[in-house]
Amino acid sequence: MNRSLSRRLPFTGYAILLAVSWLLTIACASDAPIDTKPYPVEQQYMATPMPDRIILTMSGDPARSVDVTWRTNVTGAPAFLEWVQSDTLVGDLRKLELEPSHRLPATTEMFHSDLGLCRIHTVHLAGLEPATKYVYRVGDGVNWSEWFQFGTAHDRPAPFSFIYLGDGQNAIRSWWSHVVRQAHQEAPRAAFVLHAGDLVNGANNDAEWGEWFEAGGWLNAMAPVVATPGNHDHPDGSLCRHWRPQFAFPTNGPKGLEETTYWFDYQGVRIVSVNSYERLEEQAVWLDRILSKCPASQWKIVTLHYPLFSAAKGRDNPQLRKILQPVFVRHHVDLVLQGHDHAYARTGLGGPHNVADGVNLNQGGTVYVVSVSGAKMYEANETWNVSRVGTGIQLYQVIHIDGNRLEYESRRATGELYDAFTLTKNEDGHTQIMERIPDRPEIRH
Repeated sequence: MNRSLSRRLPFTGYAILLAVSWLLTIACASDAPIDTKPYPVEQQYMATPMPDRIILTMSGDPARSVDVTWRTNVTGAPAFLEWVQSDTLVGDLRKLELEPSHRLPATTEMFHSDLGLCRIHTVHLAGLEPATKYVYRVGDGVNWSEWFQFGTAHDRPAPFSFIYLGDGQNAIRSWWSHVVRQAHQEAPRAAFVLHAGDLVNGANNDAEWGEWFEAGGWLNAMAPVVATPGNHDHPDGSLCRHWRPQFAFPTNGPKGLEETTYWFDYQGVRIVSVNSYERLEEQAVWLDRILSKCPASQWKIVTLHYPLFSAAKGRDNPQLRKILQPVFVRHHVDLVLQGHDHAYARTGLGGPHNVADGVNLNQGGTVYVVSVSGAKMYEANETWNVSRVGTGIQLYQVIHIDGNRLEYESRRATGELYDAFTLTKNEDGHTQIMERIPDRPEIRH
């Protein structure tokens, strides 16, 4: 209350005013029923003239290019991206004037979702300098986003970290969001965030994508997203309609599988996405060719959704293993990052072993990981003898690569370390593992 006003009120009037204020506070805090209705999703996630769902991806050389995608409503306004090198920003930025060459028109397509029409815009920003920070914004010339900052990759091998997330899929806004944000706190300079499929549950449901973009927020606009599709990203047996408009992944995979099966090199590491949902034999031939071009000493990381060694009961994938594992063994793939099973399991270099007959099924020295970041959980599989298992816990992984050393950490949503190991690689491509599992019991819920 304004003090000058209280001095002018008689004591009795002041007391009455305090009593009324107290009664209103009690009434608001009571358990009396309130006629509250759900906020309609078509209003929560409706496209407007303001750019939203802004996301970075990498369809080309990460050292010299980046892709920016965003969404607006269907007004006829143009769509642009403005950008500038960060270290040139000096003086009063309110008076910033950019050269015309630093404003690029977007490629725009109309998109009809179950929530209505919108426009999705993409700019491939090329000609950038390696290992350099840039800022950018998107808009129509009047309605602009905020300025976001990102950095290009080095054009040579150099240390970097990235985040790996298993299925988000369910309760995305309510439960998955805090895992993503904790991962960012753990690795704020992550080069990119890798998603191992089933990003949402109903992949043609626009509101679920709205939750996914809301959960990632501005992080999606600053650290590029890398994703491989899962079974929930293939509703009705075909790739969801949202995938290709809102992501700009490389188109260097087999024809018809572009932006789902692809590869890129990041600072000396080859990252490969395999679409484990379809055409596996064809992809195995393609993968064999892609990996044969790598030096033996180069780190090789593959991500796919369906795991070669399952972490959940009744979900083994022997056909997938039969087709892909010989390629992994032949080319010394170091790390395979997977999802699907809504549990955690991680092999060592010497495993997994089939518990029934003791046969070593991982003769190529590959570490296989299955993880989950969302709220949906399954029971663990007891078939495989693996280094670390976990059920009923949300996890994120941070992977750091520096020369011939790869450090892996899996952490709970609290930030607590759950699993860890270090790989070292020699010139022949063979690796050794040092287990760093924390002295805490496995969690099986």
